[in-house]
Amino acid sequence: MWKVVKIGFLLGIVALVSTSCEFRKIEKSQDWRVKHEAGLKYYEEEEYYKAGVLFEQILPIVRGLPEGEEVQFLLAYCNYYQGLNVLAAHYFKTFYESYGRSSKVEEARYMNAYALYIDAPNSNLDQTSTMLAQEAMQNFINRYPGSEYRADANDILNEMQYRLEQKGFNNAFQYYKLKMWSASVVAFQNFEYEFPDSKLIEQSQFYSILAEFQYAEQSISTKQQERYREVKAMYEKFIDQYPDSELIKQVEKAYEKALDKLQKIAIN
Repeated sequence: MWKVVKIGFLLGIVALVSTSCEFRKIEKSQDWRVKHEAGLKYYEEEEYYKAGVLFEQILPIVRGLPEGEEVQFLLAYCNYYQGLNVLAAHYFKTFYESYGRSSKVEEARYMNAYALYIDAPNSNLDQTSTMLAQEAMQNFINRYPGSEYRADANDILNEMQYRLEQKGFNNAFQYYKLKMWSASVVAFQNFEYEFPDSKLIEQSQFYSILAEFQYAEQSISTKQQERYREVKAMYEKFIDQYPDSELIKQVEKAYEKALDKLQKIAIN
């Protein structure tokens, strides 16, 4: 049994070495047609690294030849299938900029945006790449309103919008957790201005009220009246917008305390 396994293992190594030698031989070939044919074969066999290496080598030669369009397009997919999303996005963009009349332009534009979307991080990290992906996907939808990719593109746009909203909310909430009350209120207000239709607005206003109350509590006496009044105004706005909110009882406590403080200030 051991001999059979050992022989099989050795045969596998021989085959691997042989395949590797074959690829190196093709890679060193001076004939771009050999590389082109081999690249197509590797691509068909889903050996995207090898196909990508060969396509990249011959790309400067075939650019302007009938084979150029295909090579540029497949090179983009080679990078995409390897998870090299930034490179894939670059090559898809290069494709639709170079072959504007190609039947593959719509797909390339979608894949450019999709690769950027795949590369974008979750909402806890910097969202610069998310904004780039969002812009690219929106441009795609605007250009191809009847595209077969439209439904997926809209779903992706909604997800990226939520990522940006979550990031904005998290930034404001971080100030709240650090008890930086004034900065927290400003950050929540900026969030509401930037994302007026967000589902997180209710929570944002809720934490703004609590933060404003704490800010008033810690303020010097000459500023407290103004800030308790702000708590009152923010509460009234909140109950007008969210009369059935599950958070009303909690903000009512801050509101009632603010009224009590205002009454005492007025007496004094």
